Amino acid sequence: MKLVITDEARQDLRRIGDAIAEDNPLRALSFVEELEARCRALPVTPLAYPIVSRKPERGVRRVVHGHYLIFYRVYPEAVVILHILAARMNVDEILRLSE
Repeated sequence: MKLVITDEARQDLRRIGDAIAEDNPLRALSFVEELEARCRALPVTPLAYPIVSRKPERGVRRVVHGHYLIFYRVYPEAVVILHILAARMNVDEILRLSE
């Protein structure tokens, strides 16, 4: 199964890295690599993580990595990463705007 990372998710990764780099540039690099590795692993078991329960009909799933949430959809041929967000953010609003 193919992995697709949307432009929005790539921007999220850049913002996360930039925010962490303000205090610890080395950790910023390693943490962004961890998030990317977590994304790359999703096509192996894409249905292992729960659907976001607020709107199950949208089929958006979520996996937790530290204090961050990776939101994605599963299609027959691909896993599409929609966003990677800090858990403290207004996730509902961001996901609604990205539809």
